[in-house]
Amino acid sequence: MAGGLTFTAVDSTKLATAEIYGKALCELGEQHPEIVALTADLGKSTKIGLFGEKFPDRFFNVGIAEQNMISMAAGMAKAGLVPFVSAFSVFTSLRVADQVHSNICYQNANVKIIGTHGGTSFGQAGSTHHAIVDFALERAFPNMTLVCPADGMETVNAVRAAYETPGPFYIRINRGFDRVVYDNTEYGFELGKAQEMRKGTDVTLIACGSCVFTAMQAADFLKNADGLSVRVLNMHTLKPFDVEAVQKAVMDTRRIITIEDHSVIGGLGSAVAEVMAEFGKGCAFKRLGWQGFSTIGLHEDLMNIAGIDSNGIIETVREVMNMDFEADDDWSDEV
Repeated sequence: MAGGLTFTAVDSTKLATAEIYGKALCELGEQHPEIVALTADLGKSTKIGLFGEKFPDRFFNVGIAEQNMISMAAGMAKAGLVPFVSAFSVFTSLRVADQVHSNICYQNANVKIIGTHGGTSFGQAGSTHHAIVDFALERAFPNMTLVCPADGMETVNAVRAAYETPGPFYIRINRGFDRVVYDNTEYGFELGKAQEMRKGTDVTLIACGSCVFTAMQAADFLKNADGLSVRVLNMHTLKPFDVEAVQKAVMDTRRIITIEDHSVIGGLGSAVAEVMAEFGKGCAFKRLGWQGFSTIGLHEDLMNIAGIDSNGIIETVREVMNMDFEADDDWSDEV
């Protein structure tokens, strides 16, 4: 995509992922007057308020009424506008599920939902404000495209792709400044296609969002400490899903681990498991993520509790490397 966005260390404190998203949306707004923005009294927290400052006549704060926000956006889309709506991920998934299902997805309305404070990134707010089932919901909605960017630069590409892709769109980003995965936007982002962050032949780590960085950390450590060749895939798009990347990983490495700041049910791990089950090729497999409700705490501590920080991934890789399975190259005895 044209228009590379870059930043320096001096800019970093100003460029939280949400901040970058707000700036990217303003850039799109300058080019496309049909874009409008809506929020449920969270313009400042989600940074969509930057769009409101620049285009006050195209910005709508509906108050603490997320269901109404989604329904208004659906009506605007049917009238030819391109609404971007933003609130915390837990609200843009659970609280508005009926409206997203009936008013947006059923009508295939061209509404773009940006859920911020995704996963457990709003750690101190506790379980009520953690979005750990939103992937499961959005994956199940017909017509919905689901993207979970790894960092700010990928968020820019996701926002641009959302505008360019007709139909419902859900982008889940974190609360704060994510660890940098990409230095700029010109790295070959393609909707629905995983990106190989590390090459490897022993085991494959498939991650999304903030877990991409921790997976890369773990892969680098295991290469130096254990001599392991660890493939890392950034599965930024959970729907449509890159089936071929998973199948290739199964054939090449025979060991797969998924990592996500989400429940192990219904999200990235489930999507990978579905692919492998239909593929019919056996391999060692583990899903890392939340096994139940999350708890309160700093995001980095919560990632440790869930086993999705680099230490948890390293421990799981070593466990999987010792798992027994048919390691021969003859697939004829597989289902």
